[in-house]
Amino acid sequence: MILDRISLIMVIIGSLNWGSVGLFKFDIVSWICGGQDAVLARVIYTLVGLAGLWCISLLFRSRESVRN
Repeated sequence: MILDRISLIMVIIGSLNWGSVGLFKFDIVSWICGGQDAVLARVIYTLVGLAGLWCISLLFRSRESVRN
């Protein structure tokens, strides 16, 4: 499903961003968007959060439905 792949990509982006915050104290999203309070940064954070919620559903699907 295309939504599954988009969600996984968003979760990967979020994890890389959090990794850079944890290792280097550098927030890539806020740097690109002009700060954490910028509207675009908040939209990206929200989309990554929603993608994470969607990916929870992947844990509870059977293998056959994930392949289709």
